[in-house]
Amino acid sequence: MSAAVNVLTALGTLPGGPAVQALPEGLGVLASPGGSGAVEAVTSGVRWVLALISAIVLVYSVAINTSYLVLIFLATWDAVHFHRRMAFSGQEDVYANPLTPPVSVIMPAYNEEAGIAEAVRSMLSMRYPSVEVIVVDDGSKDGTFEQLRKAHDLVEIPRVVPDDLPIRGTVLSTHVPADGSTPLLVIRKTNSGRADALNVGVNFARNPLVCMVDADSLLDPSALLSVAKPFADDPLTTVATGGVVRIVNDCEVVGGRVARVRMPRRWLVRIQVIEYLRAFLLGRTGWSRIGGLLIISGAFGLFRRDALVEVGGLDPDSIGEDAELVTRLHRHLRDRGRAYRIVFVSEPVSWTEAPSTTAVLARQRRRWSRGLAELVWKHRGMVGNPRYGRVGLLVMPYYVLFELLAPVVNLGGLVLVPFALWTGSINVDFALALLVASFGYAILVAFVALAVEEYAFRRYNRWRDLGIAALASVAENFGYRQFNAWWGLQGIFAAVRRTKQVWGVMTREGFSTPGKSTGGKTG
Repeated sequence: MSAAVNVLTALGTLPGGPAVQALPEGLGVLASPGGSGAVEAVTSGVRWVLALISAIVLVYSVAINTSYLVLIFLATWDAVHFHRRMAFSGQEDVYANPLTPPVSVIMPAYNEEAGIAEAVRSMLSMRYPSVEVIVVDDGSKDGTFEQLRKAHDLVEIPRVVPDDLPIRGTVLSTHVPADGSTPLLVIRKTNSGRADALNVGVNFARNPLVCMVDADSLLDPSALLSVAKPFADDPLTTVATGGVVRIVNDCEVVGGRVARVRMPRRWLVRIQVIEYLRAFLLGRTGWSRIGGLLIISGAFGLFRRDALVEVGGLDPDSIGEDAELVTRLHRHLRDRGRAYRIVFVSEPVSWTEAPSTTAVLARQRRRWSRGLAELVWKHRGMVGNPRYGRVGLLVMPYYVLFELLAPVVNLGGLVLVPFALWTGSINVDFALALLVASFGYAILVAFVALAVEEYAFRRYNRWRDLGIAALASVAENFGYRQFNAWWGLQGIFAAVRRTKQVWGVMTREGFSTPGKSTGGKTG
């Protein structure tokens, strides 16, 4: 609060600052000499409140970007060390070790015909000693299953449905390739949501490690080796690992692999590239370094199967089931006083298709915001609770202040700060200077994130792509973030009203392969 008081002094609303400007003509009558003392007091109070809110908004903007910068510096330490250790990563040892735990890859799919064949081909060609791929067709209404049947010559076989985790949907049939050697299982079930589909996959999984991926995802060839390494290094305490998620739109895909990385053609997707870079690669790496990783993306996460069964699997009633699962693991294991590690690995990449239209992006961001609001409310007993260590004292309060409430503060500032300037409640020159500094700070954070990523991983080979990324870092602050805040606020309201949870339609264009044009198929 002292920072806000200092800003108020500079803005001219407290003693010691520049004189407050006069009210506009339309409001000046309220403070005229002939007016009552009560009216003058109210006018002065309103003006002071406006200045206070404006100061809080400006301080908040600086604070949130500072927090991003701190997380990026923590991640930079890991990035530098990763760069030095690349030649000695030990992946070959993990691959050759007969004790490397086998993995079951679970891929829930709903109306994913545009990219399901490439995604499954990518999973089956993973470089890993022992892996099975389980596709759970969650009642798709398009040609998802037909694509798989044709690509792998599927035949139906009877399987007993395990009951380690409770499920809501009904398993209709199970299918395997006719060759008898491809480690693929396709499960068809009635539609009951992504979380329930994943629980069905966990029930059918035969291996001690379970990898959850989205049906529109492609993994780097050695991704499983990288995320499994913490389990090999520390098998007793490691319960979950997560990997980087990056955007595949307009990248060249050959044989289920990303052969050439390119910046997307649409500016909406280009901005999301920067957003994903800051949030997934550097933000989560920073949290992981201090033992506070709260979110493992559903697009790429590896879990111990026994831990999933112990906590009851994913919550079908949560729209943010991935983050809720990780939070529940933290809570469950700390309640029992057990040592554990939840780790983010910054090198393996899962490539996913990002929304390319504002309508689809809006649905996604409303869903994310609602999921976070429901998570915080469900686990509100962890917020500020020393029983849960860094997660309770630092991570949960951070997500409440800088993630959940960010749309409220940003939109409030968007309305109230200009109004305060118009009424003369704050000093114009100083406020504008602080506003410019705030935008500049946000752009600096994005540039630092881009520089760290390029130093450590060098994904983009063309200067043109780096130039576009730099421009997208600037463009993100003008319109994109404001719309994000509005969609986030809508998600919060939906959580408060407890309206029916709807995922909505995600339009998939499919992966860009040489000689193949993408089409707008619905999935």
